[in-house]
Amino acid sequence: MTTPIRHGWRKSTFSNNGGASCVEVNFIGNQALVRDSKYLRDPANDPNDQPVLSIRADMWPTFCRSSANPTIRSEMAGVPQITVREDGWVRVSDSAVELVFTPDEWKAFIQGVLAGEFERAAA
Repeated sequence: MTTPIRHGWRKSTFSNNGGASCVEVNFIGNQALVRDSKYLRDPANDPNDQPVLSIRADMWPTFCRSSANPTIRSEMAGVPQITVREDGWVRVSDSAVELVFTPDEWKAFIQGVLAGEFERAAA
């Protein structure tokens, strides 16, 4: 089944904290964008300066696969590096941006990936 692309920032339906802390995804043009909602909770942070990872749409499925399966961490150009720390926190980064997610945030994102919530289908 093909579903249209939903526009705007979204989080996994598995996020159980009301969306206060989560991995957020948006598709704009030929890019998948990823940001951390915790950034906006700090009133000292400027929303215009929020760190955002940009992943080419053709690399998005690779990023999702490597996110969901820690044994296949991708080292491909255009796919951010995913590092899971011993305490469960997850670092997602490229050469310019680093995002850090709690174990619960990452788990909710992975559950959303596995449920197909972040698939990009042709509109």
